[in-house]
Amino acid sequence: MAKRQSPKSIVLCFVMLAVCATAAFAQVPSPNSVLGFTPGDDRKVADWQQIVDYFHKLDAASSRVKVEEIGRSTNGNPMIVAFISDAGNIKKLDKYRQINARLADPRSIGSEEELSKLVKEGKTIVAISCSIHSTEIVASQMSMNLAYELATAKDPATKEILDNTILLLIPSPNPDGIQIVADWYKKTLGTKSEGTSPPELYHHYAGHDDNRDWFMMNLVETRAVTKLFWQEWFPEIVYDVHQQGQNSSRFIIPPFYDPINPRIAPTLLREVGLVGYKMAADLEARGIKGVATNSTYDTWWHGGFRSAPYYHNSIGILSEAASVQLMTPVTVKLEDLKRSRGVRGLADLTTPMTNYPDPWLGGEWHASDINRIEMIASRGLLSLAAKYRERYLRNFYDLGKANLSPNAKDPPAFYISSEQDQPEAASRLIEILRWQGIEVRKPGSDTPAILKLRGLNPISIDLPKTGWIVFVDQPQRNNILSLFERQEYPHRLLANGEAEVPYDVAGWTLPLQMGVKYGPLWPSVSRDRLSSGSKERERVEVVDLEKLRRDSKLVEHFNDVRDDLGLAKAKTPFANIKNPLKSSPRIGLYSGFTGSMDEGWTRFVLDTFSIPSSRITNKQMRAGRFDCGGSPCDSIILPSDSENTVVKGLPASRYPEEYAGGIGDDGVQNLKKFVEDGGRIVCFDRGCDLPIEKFGLPVRDALAGLKRSEFYNPGSIVKIELSNGTAIPDELPAYFASSSAYDVPLDAEHISVIARYAESDSLMSGWMLGEKYLNGKAAVVKVKYGKGSIVLFGFRPQHRGQSWATFPLIFNALEK
Repeated sequence: MAKRQSPKSIVLCFVMLAVCATAAFAQVPSPNSVLGFTPGDDRKVADWQQIVDYFHKLDAASSRVKVEEIGRSTNGNPMIVAFISDAGNIKKLDKYRQINARLADPRSIGSEEELSKLVKEGKTIVAISCSIHSTEIVASQMSMNLAYELATAKDPATKEILDNTILLLIPSPNPDGIQIVADWYKKTLGTKSEGTSPPELYHHYAGHDDNRDWFMMNLVETRAVTKLFWQEWFPEIVYDVHQQGQNSSRFIIPPFYDPINPRIAPTLLREVGLVGYKMAADLEARGIKGVATNSTYDTWWHGGFRSAPYYHNSIGILSEAASVQLMTPVTVKLEDLKRSRGVRGLADLTTPMTNYPDPWLGGEWHASDINRIEMIASRGLLSLAAKYRERYLRNFYDLGKANLSPNAKDPPAFYISSEQDQPEAASRLIEILRWQGIEVRKPGSDTPAILKLRGLNPISIDLPKTGWIVFVDQPQRNNILSLFERQEYPHRLLANGEAEVPYDVAGWTLPLQMGVKYGPLWPSVSRDRLSSGSKERERVEVVDLEKLRRDSKLVEHFNDVRDDLGLAKAKTPFANIKNPLKSSPRIGLYSGFTGSMDEGWTRFVLDTFSIPSSRITNKQMRAGRFDCGGSPCDSIILPSDSENTVVKGLPASRYPEEYAGGIGDDGVQNLKKFVEDGGRIVCFDRGCDLPIEKFGLPVRDALAGLKRSEFYNPGSIVKIELSNGTAIPDELPAYFASSSAYDVPLDAEHISVIARYAESDSLMSGWMLGEKYLNGKAAVVKVKYGKGSIVLFGFRPQHRGQSWATFPLIFNALEK
């Protein structure tokens, strides 16, 4: 018989266990013990290598944390995610990943009993991503504090979070930018440049637009996170942590402002609001002032980190904290807050409102304040995710299941033809769709027997040889519809009759932007069911939709698509493309120190199409040295930057001499001489202002000076009509975002109009007020100047690397 232990020995055992547990937690390194400071301290910043090092040390010491590399950034830095949960959950990560993958696709679950079992066993998957915009750097620092707290805390609230959720914590999806910003901050600490933005893009190509890529998949960082989220883990909640301007509310969280995108499920909008109100209540309870809801940011636009989840049946949360100067504290005056008017949803920043009940009235503002707010908000979200775990999992499943049911108002499928003017565009479109989890199918051999055309303007379609089908009844139904259909942004005017400015763009129809031939497939209906004015009168009809589905097969490999398009095999998806230029022009791309996103996207397009280019700096402009790879440049591209930005550049009062100033008057004169001597300038949108004004070109922007009550287009797809005899189609969709439209003298022999905006009905997707001011105006103009020429694009033909339809116009303009 075993000897019974005395009460004294039992107490001693518990004491020893407690000591061991305390010792174990003591071995988990705090951020301070690794960095030498606490993240959020004034004038202290951890760079990317330090952040990665800390997370690996935390992984090694804590059974609650597992760090994995999810890819490499554009500049080769490791991209990491930290899985944080109970130690038992961490050991079974793959089990929970598989459960969530099945909940994401209701077609994989055969019965209510099976569903109930998965919901009971599964964990709420929450993703928190920090500082995608690298000058909004505090969240990347906060991520270490949050990870440490969750790895060491023993309170019941933390235990509930760890038991019921698996956190995917991304310190930043833009490692390159964190390193760039941190290096610059450390270098300039204690100088006049302390707290300024670095004199370069904080993403190699996109800068701030790295958060405008979430349906396009242009950037390797976007693809790495998309693979983690929508191919592997399918998080129920995604939280994207940002900062806003200094003279703002202290924190903006959901619910968001109007308008809503009608393709977002109402349930998701309610859940987004619920999370936001929980955050707001927790912040108010902790004495945080200046928290706003229902302000500034809307849910119309598809393409951001927090908006993409809506189209994957997930909750997307955005927060925006008022900024400091990187990690340097600021003092905000009450009078500055009073002057900050015109914020959507707020009368001003000092007046209490239902959505802003406790204004902050100025004072000192520190990175530690931002850190504290973001920590409270993150814990509030995690506590909801834990407490209502089964509800979140069930809702996630139900949203996906609802998308499998047909809706008579929507086409049941879309076709993509491979009889394309740009086969590479069709190939890339299908890569984009498949990467984010959309199924694309190839029709069977007897498809012609079950298709017929109806309409006044029938189109030629031969699906077996030249096309693919995207059926709408997939879990991502709303994603498919939002990408393929044409947007009709609500007509929203202010009291003074001016257009209300949306958060981002109004239209984005992806195959349209890319110039891909596509269209909806409709079920066959009798003629009497079609109204005389119905858009459905011109349609491709499917006699037997289910036969079309049965006879089709899933596209399994990107090279299968390339084969059907007659393209060479590629080593990987999203591979660079063969140079399309027939000649070998020497191309210079102007790049100052202001961090031009348009320059970055231009460089991205040139690199994607393997077109060599050379950087032309302010110094070269001022010296008149237009050198491209050791030889004189043939062409110089001016991206869409204002004349003032190009000529004056960064202020000498805040930046060192090597970065201050722009091209100056000398640069302008040298650029003029470059053209007179036979060179060519190719300029985009606002970049055309400089040659028009400084060179005295007889071309004027017909839209300049119009009020927003007269004309407004915040970002839409418009139709342009070409007047030259190239192989490019006569009509193209072009992207117009507060761009230009030119008046050109009729009798000027040295000026030729390459393209005009359509004479009527120029809007193809989005929103435009005062279309009459645009219709028929010149969109692309070539001006002979001396021995050379200037090509003026009134719009951005490389907009965010998305507008493939107009890329050929760039290539034509660069040919010798």
